[in-house]
Amino acid sequence: MSIPENQPPEAVTGESPPQHGYTADKDAYLRRLRRIEGQVRGIARMVEEDKYCIDILTQVSAVTKALHAVSLGLVEEHIGHCVIGAASEPDPALRAEAIDIKVKEAADAIGRLLR
Repeated sequence: MSIPENQPPEAVTGESPPQHGYTADKDAYLRRLRRIEGQVRGIARMVEEDKYCIDILTQVSAVTKALHAVSLGLVEEHIGHCVIGAASEPDPALRAEAIDIKVKEAADAIGRLLR
């Protein structure tokens, strides 16, 4: 049986929906994202107030680094949860395909981060 792309093996087998790897840290991710959101609003305010361009660029750099940290955490969670979860699939045929899909998703996400 082929697993549709971007769909977890559980969706094909009819099991209950899986938790995502980041679920345990969801509140921490949300706090970080809200902080980043506030930083972006601050940057918009700086532009509205005609602040010095280098000061704005410094804040943009800080937001970019914060988003990269969130992204790397999510990639790590995907590998630690989703890829490892695919490796525990009992059916060998589904296991190999599920692992391939999850590893490709991770590689594609990393590629997008590096562009």
